[in-house]
Amino acid sequence: MKMKKFSILTSLLFGFVTASVQAGEAVAYKQVAPPPPPLLWGVGFYGAIDMGANLYQNRGGDRTFSASDPDDPLFGDTLTVSPKNDVGFFGGIKLGYVFGTGVFRPTVEGDFFYNGFRGGADFRLNDPAGVEVANASLTTWINTGAFMANFIGRFAFGRFQPYAGAGVGIYYAESAGAQLDTARFSTFIEYHYLNYTSTQIETNEDRDLGQHLLGAGLRFHF
Repeated sequence: MKMKKFSILTSLLFGFVTASVQAGEAVAYKQVAPPPPPLLWGVGFYGAIDMGANLYQNRGGDRTFSASDPDDPLFGDTLTVSPKNDVGFFGGIKLGYVFGTGVFRPTVEGDFFYNGFRGGADFRLNDPAGVEVANASLTTWINTGAFMANFIGRFAFGRFQPYAGAGVGIYYAESAGAQLDTARFSTFIEYHYLNYTSTQIETNEDRDLGQHLLGAGLRFHF
């Protein structure tokens, strides 16, 4: 069984110029080269790859349904549905731009990633006396592709740059450290909370799906 759906998810330059005016014989002098500009970490355009674990899907706990129609052959029976909330995997790429070179650096970022997890549910049918008469298990793999537009506030303290942000996006789903020699690379660890809202399935129940993602990656600054 497959379900497919779309949803709304300057470099600083310092120099010194010296001049000497004096009477008498010319005196030889040595020109002093200006100091190099400071090394700036994490500025301008960047690209990144990341991957990690989809830690939890809040698909809810057990739900019990009862046959209440006296004309129903299953009258009095109860069906218990236990959704599966297995750990999944995600991985993708990022493209972004860091503005400014101060302590606070606003950042915009495009986040493209695959997110998959095992879904399905266990089913248990009990008779009116509470005795189990049947059980079954359905397992599916949910594949999603997501795009997020993130707005981030980055705080630069040398190489250590904590950040926080938020974003909006869309998704498509179907069922079926060591010090580096250059300032162009940086590593990162980050947490995502994603909240998916269906726009195609109309029910009286809350169809939102929340996910907690923890991952790490390598960022390359152009």
